Amino acid sequence: MNMNISIVVALYNESESIPELVAWIERVMAEHKYSYELIMVDDGSSDASWTRIEQAAQSNPNIHAIGFRRNYGKSAALFCGFKKASGNVVITMDADLQDSPDEIPELYRMIVDEGYDLVSGWKKKRRDNRLTKNLPSKIYNATARKMTGIKLHDMNCGLKAYRSIVVKSIEVYGEMHRYIPVLAAKSGFTRIGEKPVEHRARKYGITKFGWNRFINGFLDLLSILFISRFGKKPMHLFGLLGTLMFLLGFLSIGWLGSQKLYHVHRGIRTSLVTDSPYFYLALTAMILGTQLFLSGFLGELISRNSTERNTYQIDKEL
Repeated sequence: MNMNISIVVALYNESESIPELVAWIERVMAEHKYSYELIMVDDGSSDASWTRIEQAAQSNPNIHAIGFRRNYGKSAALFCGFKKASGNVVITMDADLQDSPDEIPELYRMIVDEGYDLVSGWKKKRRDNRLTKNLPSKIYNATARKMTGIKLHDMNCGLKAYRSIVVKSIEVYGEMHRYIPVLAAKSGFTRIGEKPVEHRARKYGITKFGWNRFINGFLDLLSILFISRFGKKPMHLFGLLGTLMFLLGFLSIGWLGSQKLYHVHRGIRTSLVTDSPYFYLALTAMILGTQLFLSGFLGELISRNSTERNTYQIDKEL
């Protein structure tokens, strides 16, 4: 029998919240009679998170876990969780109890009954500090909507539901977990929905994110837009720019040379070609054009011969 749901929880130093989260998920799954697995990925925690996971797994055979040797980041954790997931629908959520497991049944229904490929949570009423979290998040999401064309209010919400084939078809690496909807859309999964979800105040510990995530988020957005368009064909960008710059420089030098020959032929005194600043500008354009072309050529060779980017050292597994 096919499993209904795989719940993937990426966590880092959340030992206090793990028992409560597991009990909450167990209660929701039992109430709705779902067949499920709970995959917990410990991203190199330095507290007792792994011990808490082991204790929970002793009494619940549906719990599976992966423990990293060191902290690799949320994208690495999700990638390994997605790889292990076997349910028809995959749900992701954070371990800090700010995401409510009570949202899972409706997210599952939207995937199964309404035919969405991906449903993203929307923390419409946030419980974060308005200045340090709420306002920057709105600016970040508005920028992401404008640049990607995907109309989600909360691109980075950890609570999401996916059709199984979606998570098996995308590669999450680096810091790209923020843009999984973009990765999915670029892979042809365009039925992307949104659901307002409850956002709870953090009960234990402190947030793991700082201001730098907004800067990194914008840079990652530029990266994913570039990679999605030119990642498999870098020559199309660098080769085109390089060719245009080289031709511009070559034609400019040709024009300067022709002008010099015309003056010599007419017996008109004129300065040396190398005395003109335009000569050096044209020469620079030719050099930069050659370098851009070679960059595209090397990028093409690398992209065609690249190995797997997701190589993480798993220290333990249940």
